[in-house]
Amino acid sequence: MKLISWNVNGFRACLEKGFGEFFAEQDADFVCIQETKMQPGQAAFEPEGYFQYWYSAEKKGYSGTAIFTKHEPLSVSYGIGIPEHDTEGRAITLEYDDFYLLCVYTPNAQRELARLDYRMAWEDALREYIKSLDEKKPVIYCGDLNVAHNEIDLKNPKSNRQSAGFSDEERGKFTELLESGFKDTFRSLYPDKIEYSWWSYMFSARAKNVGWRIDYFVVSDRMFERVRDSFILTSVMGSDHCPVGIILE
Repeated sequence: MKLISWNVNGFRACLEKGFGEFFAEQDADFVCIQETKMQPGQAAFEPEGYFQYWYSAEKKGYSGTAIFTKHEPLSVSYGIGIPEHDTEGRAITLEYDDFYLLCVYTPNAQRELARLDYRMAWEDALREYIKSLDEKKPVIYCGDLNVAHNEIDLKNPKSNRQSAGFSDEERGKFTELLESGFKDTFRSLYPDKIEYSWWSYMFSARAKNVGWRIDYFVVSDRMFERVRDSFILTSVMGSDHCPVGIILE
């Protein structure tokens, strides 16, 4: 079973840059996307054989998530059940017989860490939500998590210390989640591998591979034995992020 996650940085724009061809080529069981930046009905994409679920922000042209899947879920939940966190279209949960799939677009702490307090509140609420799911069934948690966890996960860790996405606070919250019974699939399989999933549009960062790994598949500890591979599709264009994925048996 193949699962893909991609921050498309605007679904309508990504459609014009080859998303449909990528989607068909991958033939994945699940494709989770973040930063859709659209409301329902603003794009026509109806891949045959897939159910699709969209969660848009109240603010138009902002945030948003979606999941395409070949497998009809038992249930679908939008948001994490806390009103203050459920206006920006940031989380979709699909329930299946033996796992939950959670697609998330994590809030950015922003320049000067202006939104760090909100980000910390979000992290605590989301962790409790994930743990509550995990009490029932194993969880697959994916998306643009807007944090490079360790120094290996970005090109220039020293100059970016306390920048949004590499603050001690954000990194600490990701550590807390992992210590709650979860694994970062890519880093668990490839402790020393250096690959990135996001590059700034400025300074030819992608051409120079000056990037960050901020897109993840995280799974419950007891599900990790089913993970056969975790990968980053660095050659796929169409966004400032590239897709990431896992193969489950």
